[in-house]
Amino acid sequence: MSGYTPDEKLRLQQLRALRRRWLRDQELSEREPVLPKRQLGPVASFWERFLQPGGLWRQQVYKVCETSGFILTRVLVPAWIIAYYLKYHAMKTPHGIVMSNPAIYPGDRILETGEVRPPLKEDPHEHH
Repeated sequence: MSGYTPDEKLRLQQLRALRRRWLRDQELSEREPVLPKRQLGPVASFWERFLQPGGLWRQQVYKVCETSGFILTRVLVPAWIIAYYLKYHAMKTPHGIVMSNPAIYPGDRILETGEVRPPLKEDPHEHH
């Protein structure tokens, strides 16, 4: 016996019809997809309008702004934060503070030698 029985033929015909209908249903009409309108922020809407007419210089300006923003936010600000933390929180002696002997005024005793600093000479030409 070769071939399909009438029931099998009917079943295959129905399956083909279902497959065709399914494929036809997968095609989108002109109205689909119905998506909500995009809500752009102020910066994104500016760039959208700026790049509309095209032009090479507008795209170059856009690339420069995007690159500089990336460098600023991903490189410079984190580097500044790390440097600040290291300078003011992690280092034992912060950068820029000079450890020196205090100023010596007339009448002060020099600790290393023990001598007393003599008073200033009187200026004969006082202007007060």
